Amino acid sequence: MCKGQGMSERGLLSHQVAGMTKEKTQWKEFIEAISVLQWVLSFLFLGVSCSILMVYLMFTSLWPLSTLYFIWLVLDWQTPEKGGWNKRYVRKWKVWEHMRDFFPIKLVKTADLNPNKNYILGCHPHGIMSAGGFTCFSTESCGFAELFPGVRATLVILAGLFRLPLFREYIMCAGMCPVSKPSIAHLLSQSGKGNAVVIVIGGAAESLASAPGINTVVMKHRKGFVRVALEFGADLVPVYSFGENELFQQVIFSDGSLGRRLQDLFKKIMGFAPCLFVGERIAFLPYKTPVTTVVGSPISVPKRATPTDEEVDHYHKLYMEALAKLFHEHKVSCGLSESHKLQII
Repeated sequence: MCKGQGMSERGLLSHQVAGMTKEKTQWKEFIEAISVLQWVLSFLFLGVSCSILMVYLMFTSLWPLSTLYFIWLVLDWQTPEKGGWNKRYVRKWKVWEHMRDFFPIKLVKTADLNPNKNYILGCHPHGIMSAGGFTCFSTESCGFAELFPGVRATLVILAGLFRLPLFREYIMCAGMCPVSKPSIAHLLSQSGKGNAVVIVIGGAAESLASAPGINTVVMKHRKGFVRVALEFGADLVPVYSFGENELFQQVIFSDGSLGRRLQDLFKKIMGFAPCLFVGERIAFLPYKTPVTTVVGSPISVPKRATPTDEEVDHYHKLYMEALAKLFHEHKVSCGLSESHKLQII
């Protein structure tokens, strides 16, 4: 258990841990595995499958359904960047509790977040699929609402996913929004206070560096989130998911190799990187490694209509220092040895 949370948080986490550490039945283990498998397959294939289905229906007797949907898609095109849907049905599904228990995944609080302020949470590392970030901030299974009362977490993800038919409605029902300037600006300016926008800062580039035993984050030259924080006066909060990089084995191509050049080309065109990875069972099922997502202390950020480069650099440096401090303070209690280092590139 990581240090730094108060008695109420200890009570919540103790309750979660008690439920996860008691002896599991074979049925429970099966349900957990199926829950994780559906998430992995959805991550990899659901968006493409939905797109193929809707195009296919155009050439069948059900073409009116597909036509009506595409009309709806055009009319609803801007909704994701205007806060998405307030209805968050998918977040409360029981399946996410089973997924949490599979690893297990825990959310740890080290400081309060004032519900009268807005925040940008930088989540690190990306890993292959950001299991910790998704489970803790896009579902209700890890108790975010109880740990941070009055604060609403919104995970922002690749904007292109909100252009995929049917899949966009599914992820909006989970409360997710695009990681774009208009989307984040809306969440920080038009949705009142108590908003925590969660950004996986390293993105696709960081996923290519994900491998067991490696703690590398890509952010030295990623300053856009700091500029947005200054523009809207949103405090910055570092988050680190210990164990995220241990969930899959990945083939990592060296810089300049044909494999890496193809990955970089695909990332440039599509916005995400095609990782070659394998899990513990049936290729897609990740290793049952505990993931502990630790939320750090907020960094107070002033509101600047037009922040200067010097201001951006200053708060970016403060953020990197806070992230490194968070990592080193909690690495041992979260399963790493004292010798582990955080590499920021």
